[in-house]
Amino acid sequence: MWLLTPRAQEPQAGTAQVTVVVPPLTAEETAGQDLFNANCAACHGPNGIGTDKGPPFLSRIYEPKHHGDMAFVIAAHQGVRAHHWQFGNMPPVQGVTDQDVLKIVTYIRALQRANGIQ
Repeated sequence: MWLLTPRAQEPQAGTAQVTVVVPPLTAEETAGQDLFNANCAACHGPNGIGTDKGPPFLSRIYEPKHHGDMAFVIAAHQGVRAHHWQFGNMPPVQGVTDQDVLKIVTYIRALQRANGIQ
């Protein structure tokens, strides 16, 4: 189930098909955004909207009640078998520490809250 709201009209070629609210970010959330962009955005898309390589984080599947913060830490370090998506298995993310991942999660949670996912 996707929670992103489609635009009312057909998008122009090359434009996003969803609108994502990016809230004002704290210093910690901005640090998480930088780490997300460097380590996650290639597959999970800008602002976590997903791509053809990885699922979006702006989905109830990834809300805190279903995937707690430590699930992200484990996924980054061990990789994840495909179970909520059809993108294949997620490999471990090389070079990120637990603290890096928790900063990334802080950013993801800020995006989720701003987009109605709690």
